[in-house]
Amino acid sequence: MENIYKGVMQLNTMDDLEQRKEAAAAFFKKLNTMQLPDHFNWAEEIFEGLHVRERGDQHALLWADMDSAAERKLTYREMSQQANQCLNYLRKNNVSQGDNIYMMIPIVPETWVLTLASLKGGLINVPTATSMTARELRFRFEAYPVDVIVSNETGADLIDEALSALGVAPKIKIVLGKKPGWHSYGDFAQEATTAEGARIKKEDVLFCFFTSGTTGLPKRVGHSAVSYPLGHLSTAIMVGMRPGDIHHNLSAPGWAKWAWSSFFAPLGVGATVAAFNFSALSPQTYLDYVTRYKVNTFCAPPTAWRAFIGHDLSTFNFDGLRSSVSAGEPLNPEVIQQWRKHTGTEIRDFYGQTESSAMIGNPPWMEGKMRFGSFGMPSGMYDIALVDDYGKEVTAPGETGHITVRLDRWRAIGLFQEYIGSPDKMGQVFKENYYFTGDRAQFDEDGYWWFVGRADDVIKSSDFRVGPFEVESTLIEHPAVAEAAVVGSPDPERYQLVKGYVILARGYQPSRELALELFQHCIKILAKFKIPRIIEFVTEVPKTISGKIRRIELREQEIKRKEDSTERAPNEYFYKDFPELSSKKKK
Repeated sequence: MENIYKGVMQLNTMDDLEQRKEAAAAFFKKLNTMQLPDHFNWAEEIFEGLHVRERGDQHALLWADMDSAAERKLTYREMSQQANQCLNYLRKNNVSQGDNIYMMIPIVPETWVLTLASLKGGLINVPTATSMTARELRFRFEAYPVDVIVSNETGADLIDEALSALGVAPKIKIVLGKKPGWHSYGDFAQEATTAEGARIKKEDVLFCFFTSGTTGLPKRVGHSAVSYPLGHLSTAIMVGMRPGDIHHNLSAPGWAKWAWSSFFAPLGVGATVAAFNFSALSPQTYLDYVTRYKVNTFCAPPTAWRAFIGHDLSTFNFDGLRSSVSAGEPLNPEVIQQWRKHTGTEIRDFYGQTESSAMIGNPPWMEGKMRFGSFGMPSGMYDIALVDDYGKEVTAPGETGHITVRLDRWRAIGLFQEYIGSPDKMGQVFKENYYFTGDRAQFDEDGYWWFVGRADDVIKSSDFRVGPFEVESTLIEHPAVAEAAVVGSPDPERYQLVKGYVILARGYQPSRELALELFQHCIKILAKFKIPRIIEFVTEVPKTISGKIRRIELREQEIKRKEDSTERAPNEYFYKDFPELSSKKKK
């Protein structure tokens, strides 16, 4: 397995991009057909066996806190030693291979250390956003009983509330700091700095991501010992990371994108991760840190890129920057042109899911050849095909179809193992010889792919996916709401805003006061990114003959209305117009 990683490290250092393109094609052709070993422990065999051995004194992590200006650095060797101390402490407290570990902590060095420890010990890592509410935690703990949980002091009370409501107790609770009833992360320092890795089968699940769905609560995406550790070589090639590069990704640890671009892709090829913690994104300060740390490869969501070009980029020195990438939705040409003017790099778009690694995109050899609005071409790791509604492959340029992964020639290594505990959901996305992503696209006569939209009703807002069911269920819990339908409303900054259509119960009338009450109700229950940003009171919503809400019709109506007019609909209220909801408002 070591030679596979060395192969990517070598091809990513090729300066001749046409030669690199050919080498990547040959690499994936070999990888897709080779017999993988039955067991694989990435932390032991690659992080330690390759990188600690060959670059132990090189920094694996450069961390800074933008609010306090604190800085910390970890070499590959130091990260390995601290991960071993974590693993030894967990084992001493009866934590064993196959147990899960919920991690609800922000962008701090301990996140990298604990992730490495869980991988080496064969624990199932459950990334958990720090924005979770007690109710959302209860759902997760009930759906997937917790064995180990790690939190900072801020989130510990919320976790205790959720655990108490369910009457359950993990094997161990760990806090970054000190809290009664919790083990302190600082106690790990007393443990030995070496540890034996678990014997992990290649199909063993090592990650469980909760991700939004359209007709129910979040599903559990299970990734195996190879699907992310090995699968993200497609991401490393797409970004163009090299050994010794300083790579930065603007993403929080509770999401798959962090595992993609802040952990596996850079640390798999011997790069250095630059990580910046902050309480509120200041584009000016952020770019100061990007340039101060001489970032070579930079990944950020579209909302961040739009914010960055709103500042005078000529005041920054981007001499270290070689590669800029984005994912989520297409960027408008002005953003790409302004960034290129001041940095000399084009923002290269790519596409993937929580269920996969980088599937389609613009690798380094596409720079200068990209087409604005296109999200590139398929990665050689995936056998991508467009399929129409009848299961027939689309072959004509310009026709829209479902983005799928063909499975009969090879099963892409980066594809997830299973929806844990949900065979029905597996049957919904794995049909015949295809995995259906849930997204629709088309390609042109030159092979460039163009994103069309979701095939289902999942809302894409900023860098997040929001399932309408969760938001509708929350709205309906309010006594004033008889019925609710939630869709994405087009927005130039966030791509879509979460919009709730609300039919009121008898005795209630539309008003600003009631809209405020509903916003406040959602704030108490939902994570911040799921809260409706628009509420419109209506008397009816489109339905099928059987009474099912036709969200697709509502969504199309909303798109057309936004195209035809900038006027608000009657009884339509925007979250941004309520100063009472501002987190900056003094209490």
